[in-house]
Amino acid sequence: MTHDDAAEGRTLWEPSQETIANARLTAYRRWLAEQQIFAAEGDAYEDLWRWSVTEIDAFWESIWRYFDVVGERGDGPVRSGGPMPVDGLRWFPGASVNYAANALRGSDERPDEVAVVFRSEAGGHRWLTRRELAMHVANVRAGLAGLGVGRGDRVAAYLPNIPEALICFLAAASLGAIWSSCSPDFGSASVIDRFAQIEPKVLIAVDGYAYNGKRFDRMDVVAEIEAALPSLARTVLVPYLDPAADPGRLRAGMSFADLPREGHPLEFEPVPFDHPLWVVYSSGTTGLPKPIVHGHGGVVLEHLKALSFHQDLGPGDVFFWYTTTGWMMWNYLVGGLLVGATVVMFDGAPGGDSLWRLAAETGVTYFGVGAPYIMASRKAGLRPGEELDLSALRGIGSTGSPLPPEGFTWVYEAVGRDLLLGSFSGGTDVCTGFVGPNVLLPLRAGVIQCRGLGARVEAFDEAGRPVIDQVGELVLTEPMPSMPVSFWNDESGERYRESYFDAYPGVWRHGDWIKILPDGGCVIYGRSDSTLNRGGVRMGTADFYRVVEAFDEVVDSLVIDTGRLGEEGRLLLYVQLAPGVELDEDLAGRIRKELRSALSPRHVPDEIRQVPGVPRTLSGKKLEIPVRKILLGTPVEQAANPGSMANPEVLEHFRR
Repeated sequence: MTHDDAAEGRTLWEPSQETIANARLTAYRRWLAEQQIFAAEGDAYEDLWRWSVTEIDAFWESIWRYFDVVGERGDGPVRSGGPMPVDGLRWFPGASVNYAANALRGSDERPDEVAVVFRSEAGGHRWLTRRELAMHVANVRAGLAGLGVGRGDRVAAYLPNIPEALICFLAAASLGAIWSSCSPDFGSASVIDRFAQIEPKVLIAVDGYAYNGKRFDRMDVVAEIEAALPSLARTVLVPYLDPAADPGRLRAGMSFADLPREGHPLEFEPVPFDHPLWVVYSSGTTGLPKPIVHGHGGVVLEHLKALSFHQDLGPGDVFFWYTTTGWMMWNYLVGGLLVGATVVMFDGAPGGDSLWRLAAETGVTYFGVGAPYIMASRKAGLRPGEELDLSALRGIGSTGSPLPPEGFTWVYEAVGRDLLLGSFSGGTDVCTGFVGPNVLLPLRAGVIQCRGLGARVEAFDEAGRPVIDQVGELVLTEPMPSMPVSFWNDESGERYRESYFDAYPGVWRHGDWIKILPDGGCVIYGRSDSTLNRGGVRMGTADFYRVVEAFDEVVDSLVIDTGRLGEEGRLLLYVQLAPGVELDEDLAGRIRKELRSALSPRHVPDEIRQVPGVPRTLSGKKLEIPVRKILLGTPVEQAANPGSMANPEVLEHFRR
């Protein structure tokens, strides 16, 4: 067990003068000054951030101009209507844009450059140049149009992270159609819960997939999904598992090979700035998943800003993030095309050092994963920087859950010292990070470097007042263009308002605990609605997991506070242990002792129980709130949707 209090806050990396001089954010600052838009005093990033969230219109106008967004800007204002989207705010009214036109602009400028690299655990290996990608998009676009798909129609996808998913998404976007995807590891009920809400015209699906050495036939599932979606005109089958898969088994089946129509030019339907680009979904652990609609223009501007300025990505970079099509990080990954990077797509299990090997073999310059993968690599004793050629790597991204300081330290000890570890926190709701990396600033263990440009993030105390150097609710007090334009079928906006604006009128409450340091650095402490409140001391679950999961014997853990308003409950700790390890008094005693020492006597659990697994969503998030509901008497089937879970079988252990 190697929990290290000294690691927290320790400086692990500082940018060189050369790094600062060559940073894309430095070039943008210089351009702002040359254009007499804004000139910061000195080099303080905080000054630039403050300007970006105070002079909001000037900042987002500068992003359009600086990146020379493909589209018609028009002569309208940057904003009109209410203060927030739920109040009628519209960004860039009168402007027209198309995401696909911006993603594929490199097909003319750098046609022979590799746009997409694909690998699968089964050994599949393909790549597409920018010219080839544009050609495939043009052909599929014509095929979709031939099926009657046009502006505003929905195209749903049941696809893994493969080039066909990217091609079909860009083809749909080029038509002004609306994209929505689920990974084929989703069960039929979970997919139907999502797609039935948006009534797609076309479904594009695989016959099956491979994962962790096993093959999973999904033809029966596809047939179930098709039968539950009467709006479908066609189901396009991609024969991924079996090249001879028969689309004739489906009611409206046709083969993907019959969809493309060659010889058609690549065209783009100009759409209003806020025209729906895609529908993504909340995790759907309880009730129907929220269908979150993002617009073309908001996503283009946000991803250009985030990828270029905060991750320092551009032409020549090779960008990878381990994700499935059911997680918003897939949408973020394909945004790499907007800044001219090569996108690496991988389909398969992230076992052992497989992702580090993928990075070495494909020359990845920016490597993104969920925080649990970094911690699993650390616990497994991996030393990828010593064992593999990662010389191209200059950035690592981590998201999905808070990365503890030990994870930061391990990266610099075992992967490399001459790279920037970028921890992000944001969400599906905005398809980006609110807080994240910055190549101009030093990096400290456990500390996210900054609030993102254009993201007015504050920490609110219980009275709704902003606080510094104290843990509070993560809120946004000003809007961002990538906030949802709406929820699907929420004409009144009531569901939208309840989701984000009920706690503080006119202020977006995200549902995370955050501490903003005096210098602008940030620490995320986990979900505020699953907080631990012991004797009046509130604590996020991230601190708890950091201590418990530092034990070599502990594979995963879940902590639940069963207290209610005005009534202190029991603090229960569930641990999944390494193979062959059993929970005995010695291990339980050592865990309690370490929690008492590292946190407080109040945070010593009343009970520690061994479980075969910790329930997680398909995107890897721990199901703290549904488990708490189960423990307080809610039936399992009401507390959690098994179709949205990676391991629904473990819930029974909590019911008992």
